[in-house]
Amino acid sequence: MQPLERYASLLADYDAFQAACERPLPSVVRVNTLKASIERARDALDAASVAYEATDWHPGVLRLEERGPGTSWPYFHGWLHGQEEVSALPALALDPQPGEVVWDACAAPGSKTTQIADLMDDEGLLVGNDNNLGRLSALRHNAERLGITNLAVTNQDARNFSFKPFGDRSEDEKRIEAFDRALVDAPCSCEGTIRKNPDALERWSMDHIKGIVGIQKGILRRAIQATRPGGTVVYSTCTFAPEENEAVLDHALEEADCEIREWDAPEGFETDPGVTEWNGEEYDPAVELAHRVYPHRNDTGGFFCAKLEVTA
Repeated sequence: MQPLERYASLLADYDAFQAACERPLPSVVRVNTLKASIERARDALDAASVAYEATDWHPGVLRLEERGPGTSWPYFHGWLHGQEEVSALPALALDPQPGEVVWDACAAPGSKTTQIADLMDDEGLLVGNDNNLGRLSALRHNAERLGITNLAVTNQDARNFSFKPFGDRSEDEKRIEAFDRALVDAPCSCEGTIRKNPDALERWSMDHIKGIVGIQKGILRRAIQATRPGGTVVYSTCTFAPEENEAVLDHALEEADCEIREWDAPEGFETDPGVTEWNGEEYDPAVELAHRVYPHRNDTGGFFCAKLEVTA
């Protein structure tokens, strides 16, 4: 069976889904308001004769008519950042506020991390962690180009993450005991990225899915533990597999102190609810509050996003 055929039962319009997965992904940039307003960035693209159109659901997320956003001078100066359109959802769900302490558990190369910093107005503390040291260089480069100063970069396995930002310099210095918010954009089978990475399905296997689920559960568990009661944890992947999405949420609801919260997708962006049953497995009804993004709904990549509240 072709991997995507697994999901035919979830979609009444499966043919449209399959056709969308075979089309190239549009080239998209996000305006970095730490350096330029949306209006100023759009004026700069006009002056540089770069054709674009704003998405229906966000004025600062722009679709370019031609590929290669990194060739324009507004991009070079950090006014814009290339970011897949659908990947802007997790930071919006997280809703970080200026002055808070926020953790991005799987941060590199940094599109979502830098968007979080933008939403925080570059105030407070944002900890961007990744277990891949090589990918962290891209995170640092992007943060510098975009003018971000509130980012601390760490290189740890997120499943066992610990953070003491002030070391042991002074007993009087403040230590962070818990995060206000955390994002887990988990490593996954990447089925939803096939419009930009067609070879993703060539590497696909059920063994890989079964192997990575344990990692996803471990990172989400640690994020819930590291976030204060009443704080927010957002879980997201770029895959369609319920084993990596709803099943991971179901496990967190059983094993960790958290509840799934309703979160409305931006107006003009169409999503489907989470599924409560898959291959004979039943999940907690609350997983319906999660959002599934299929490529044919908004002409984007595939995605999954859920918002949780830490309860104890």
